[in-house]
Order: sequence, then structure tokens, then C-alpha cells
Amino acid sequence: MCTMISNTVGVRGAAKGRPGWFSITKATVGFDHPVNGGLEHAVLLDFSNYDLDAGARIAVELDLASARALVDKLTAAVAAAEAGGFAPDSETWR
Repeated sequence: MCTMISNTVGVRGAAKGRPGWFSITKATVGFDHPVNGGLEHAVLLDFSNYDLDAGARIAVELDLASARALVDKLTAAVAAAEAGGFAPDSETWR
């Protein structure tokens, strides 16, 4: 059964795909049937820039344990950056 769980947020960053580096403007996080993950359901991450061609997309499929571990490490990295006095809101993406 499809879950139809999907959330999209605007982001500012970059990703590297087949054509090389490209800017990303959207991140979609979902939980549903993976395309190639070998699981019944997976956490789906999609980083894209709809203003570029169809190749400007990176897709990731994770099992739940891996997704939880990634969230923990992402949260820890953001907390460490903030605690270190870095001002991410004042940085400009190049």
C-alpha cells in the first residue's frame, strides 16, 4: 500500500550528479515504496532544481534505521556549528 507521505521544502545548496555540480533549490522527504532500494517501504530523499534539466536531481532511498541515524548526525552537526558561533544565516551560497 502506498503511504503518500511527502514533504517538500525550499533549500539553498549544491549537489553533484552525472553532469557535475549543480545548485539545488528543493528537497523532498517522503516515506513510500522505493524505486531501487530493495525494501517494501523506505525514507525517500530527493534534492533537485526544477529550473534546470531533468538531470538536476539526486535521489536517495534509506531504511528507517539509516534515516534515524542520518537525522541524529545532521542534528548534531547543526548544533555543533551553532554552538561554535558560526552564523549560517549570514553566509551566502556561492
